[in-house]
Formats: sequence, structure tokens, C-alpha cells
Amino acid sequence: MEDHLVSEDDVLLWSEKEFHDAVKINNTGKMQELIKKGVDIKAKNKVDRKALHWAAGAGNEQALRLLLDHDTEVDERDIFGMNALLLASWFGHLKILQILVSCGAKLNCENKDGLSMLHCAAQRGHIRVLEFIMEDLEDICLDRVDKSGKTALHLAAENGQLEVVEYLIGMGCSHGLKDKEENTAMHLAVKRGHTEVLHKIVETGVDVDERNIDGLTAFHLAADGGHYECVKLLIESSCNVNAQTNKNMNALHYVAQHGFYREASLLLEAGIHFNAIDNQQNTPLHMAVFNNHIEVVRLLIDADCDLDLTDSQGKTCLEVAARGNHVILVDMIIKADRFYKQQKDHMDNDQDSWVGRPLSFKQDHQPETQHLRSVVWTLATKHLCRGEWKILAQHWGFSDAHIRALEQQWTGMKSFKEHGHRMLLIWLHGVGVAGENPIKGLYEGLVEMSRTDLAECIRQKANAETSAPKMCSAM
Repeated sequence: MEDHLVSEDDVLLWSEKEFHDAVKINNTGKMQELIKKGVDIKAKNKVDRKALHWAAGAGNEQALRLLLDHDTEVDERDIFGMNALLLASWFGHLKILQILVSCGAKLNCENKDGLSMLHCAAQRGHIRVLEFIMEDLEDICLDRVDKSGKTALHLAAENGQLEVVEYLIGMGCSHGLKDKEENTAMHLAVKRGHTEVLHKIVETGVDVDERNIDGLTAFHLAADGGHYECVKLLIESSCNVNAQTNKNMNALHYVAQHGFYREASLLLEAGIHFNAIDNQQNTPLHMAVFNNHIEVVRLLIDADCDLDLTDSQGKTCLEVAARGNHVILVDMIIKADRFYKQQKDHMDNDQDSWVGRPLSFKQDHQPETQHLRSVVWTLATKHLCRGEWKILAQHWGFSDAHIRALEQQWTGMKSFKEHGHRMLLIWLHGVGVAGENPIKGLYEGLVEMSRTDLAECIRQKANAETSAPKMCSAM
């Protein structure tokens, strides 16, 4: 077979490729056969990697020793800046590293990203290699940084290498050094959700509220990533739960934005400011509503968030929900808004009948209210004319903003039927919470809008012993 190029896009001859392949599998017999035929053992492939690189990266000791008899240029680098020493460190081949060091390999080498053999071993979690580098070699800087400003501790923390982190801390590395983005090792560990590494770093007494270039603390990053255990640990470590970033976001903004329910519950229990506003005037509730995170919205509403706060465009959370056509959220927010305003009115009038009432702004699926829900559905879809639902809504204290939000939904020319049905269910929720008589309320509302026929039908057929009357046949 002629010894020509393997392919048009390769730079190796067939014999050279065979030699590289033999090195990769530690086939010294094939290597010797090719060497006798005059193969160029220093030949490099298209990424400037030669046989010595493959032997070091694969940990093939016999192949490496054979190569060193013919190729003493151990410091040559591939296009990524990786030489044999760095590859041995990266893949954790201690014996290969020791052989290369004994052959005079340069110890202060680094790749194109500025990674030294210490960085490589730390990032990949090769503790025995790390011990050899630190304890057997001279002039190794423990806090040497790569081109992004990261030390070995940064890289170990970022990649969750707990044993390496413990070792480096024990060797006396600096715990609070920052990379070029001003992240500490703690920031990097939390961003990836490495709770055990975070715990070890916190034990060193670092400032848990240290900020990076964007003003983010580890707490913000834990919240942003939805790392529950990290969030919990930082709270237990007395971090500032109300710290705000350069964009004035607190941790609750992040969990609301992503819809992290468990983390949101934890933050609220920790006493975080739930009405905090960022530099766009968004509250956490605005963010949860915008992203349609129903469970988090419900959690924030139950915490009594201010529903009247507006964002930089002057939009309340109700308007944000309506604009996004988030129907469930619109109804939920209107229920809450009506409840809290009515509660305030009762308390201002020294009425304590609402204090301690169990609350839920969920859609009602209770069996005991099924018949009433059937009544209002029939009323809205079969008997109320266009615009009449608005008259009822105004009679029952729905605001113009509530009505506009309901009308935002478009389902066709008969959308008013759906709007009326939703309004009636919201009203029914409020009546139930207040402990009022829904039949009486329906009767008075229908009479007010001159629909006495419907009002009398409901009153006459209502069962005096139940709050779930049947709709009369006339309806």
C-alpha cells in the first residue's frame, strides 16, 4: 500500500496514522514495526497532536517510554496549548506525570487558557496527581490564576470536586480570591449547585455576602439556579436574604422569574422583602405573572404582596397577566384584590369577622359548590345579554381595571359570555369567603339591572335549607 495522505482534510500519512493508533492502544509491537520502517514518530495531525500527546493522555506507560527513546521534545504543544505534561494532569495519570517530570518537562507550562498542571488536576478532581504536584515538586504557586483569573480552588469548587477543595484549603490556599468576573470560589460552587463544596467553603469563615461584578452574592446565584439546599444553607449561615444586585433584584426576583416554588417558599419563610422592586420597577410578583408561574403567583398572593404596584410601563400585575392572556392568573389576582380591599374595609370599620378566614384563590372545584357554579354558568351563557355582566360586576364592586382585564380575553363574537361566567365565579368566590348568601346577592344584583324575571325565578326556586339551589326550568 502506498504511503499517501489518509484523506484530503488530514495531514498524516497512512503509516503515521497507524503509528498514532498503535500508541493510543499501547501496542508497542506495532509501534516498533513502524519505527523500523522509518515512520516519522514526531508527525503531527491537523490539531498539532503527535504520538507523545496520545501516550500521555491515554496513560500508556510502555508506549510513552518507547517514544521517549526517540522523541525527547516533551514540551511541544497542540493547537489548544496542551503538552504531554498537561494532558497527563488533565486525565489523572500520575505515573506518566512522574516520568515526564523526570525527563525534564517544564513545570511552569500552561495551555492557551492559562491552565497549569495544577489547574488541570484540580478541575478534574485528580487528588493523587494534585498531591504529587504540591508535595514533590518545587516552586508551585498554589494561588496561580488562569487567564480568567481562576485559581485551582475556583476550578475545583466550580466542578464540585469536594476532596480537592478540602485538600487545597488544608494546604493554605486563599479562600476569598476573585476571578475576572469577581466571583469567589463560593460563587462558582453555588452557581453549579455544589452544596457540599459550599458547606466546606462556608466553614472557612468567608464573607457569605461577597458580591461579584454584577453585584450578585452567592445567595442570588443559588436562587437563580433553583438550588434549594444551597439556598437553605446560606440562610442558615446568616446571609443577607434581602441583598440586591446591581439591577436591584433580590433572590425572590430570580425564583419568581423561573417559577421555583420550593425556593420561593423558603425565601418567604426567611422574611425576604416580597415587594422589592428592581431597576425596571418589577416586583417578584410581576416576574412570576409575566412568566405564567401559577403556583408561585399563588404563593406570593397568599403572602399579601401589594397588587397595586406598577412596573416601569405603569402596569400592575393584573394588567401584565391580562396582556399575556394568562386567564387563570387574571381571575386569581382579581379574587385576591377584591378580598384584600374588602378585608381592609371591614377592618377599618372595626369588623373582625374576616380575621383568620382560610384563604384560597385557586379555581373552585369543591363538590359542595358544584350546583351554584352550574347556576352561574347557565346565567352567563344563556340569559345575560351583552354588557349585562358588566352592570352586575359594577354593582358588586368590580373595578374598571378588573373589567378591562376580563375583557382582554378574546374567544370570538360571544366572548362576553365567557367574561360574564368568569366574573360570576370570581364574585361567588368572594361571597363564599365572606360567608354571605349567594342567592340573596344574585337576586339583588339582577333586580338592580332590571332583570326581575330572573331574580324572582331564582328566589322562588331556591331551597331555604341549602346554599346550592337548583335553577328553575324557565332558565
